[in-house]
Amino acid sequence: MADNTDDKNPDNESHFSDEELEAALAGFEKEFADEDANKADATDASGEAATTASTDDVASVADAVNEAMADVIDPSVGFDNELAGLLGNKAKIALIVTRIAAADLLAAFCQLSDISAECIGSNQGAVAVLKNLDGDGPEAAAKDLTTVVSGMAVVLAVNRADKLEATMYMQGEAGQTFAPPVLFNSTPRFVEDLMLGIVTLVQLKSQGFEVVNSAELDHDQAMEIIAKHTKQGRAGRGSRIE
Repeated sequence: MADNTDDKNPDNESHFSDEELEAALAGFEKEFADEDANKADATDASGEAATTASTDDVASVADAVNEAMADVIDPSVGFDNELAGLLGNKAKIALIVTRIAAADLLAAFCQLSDISAECIGSNQGAVAVLKNLDGDGPEAAAKDLTTVVSGMAVVLAVNRADKLEATMYMQGEAGQTFAPPVLFNSTPRFVEDLMLGIVTLVQLKSQGFEVVNSAELDHDQAMEIIAKHTKQGRAGRGSRIE
């Protein structure tokens, strides 16, 4: 007898209720809680906060160094944003490093947490490249993500005025801090390259890395992705949160 079930029928998958989402997140939270999130010894980050400049100062400096900086600024970022990052007025780059592997799953979590990010897949842990770099935007994103997925521990890595900081977040709270070498030794190579400006996100895409933009997902699509990964996790061994 033919199977009349249409796997492509949205009625079969898209009606993922809030209760089912809550149950799915609870399953992820238990799985995260069962793992040891504190693998590396922490070393408190040192150094004083970078000196900031006024808007007028930024404008005058921009006029003076525009030509000199042309060769070192990523054109996809733009001069004003790059200069603000150099001066510490905003982060040059901020990453959320996780232990889940799939880019689409991390992007779904970001969408539900109202975080705009490009998520890069990796067997060593997917990474979210945050788009809101103003003020404490990166810290707020890490808090929001670990509040929505309350059992998940993440590491927020931020480069402000070439000062690198890495802090673990869990349950919406900042915790252990890491020296950059400790972070880089336990993350994909591209994390260090991104943080130091050796490679850009555009270049990683051209190299074939899986990248999913959370802003391109809506709420229903995010829940469908979580449902898919939840089903994969239950269907067989080895597919945990991947």
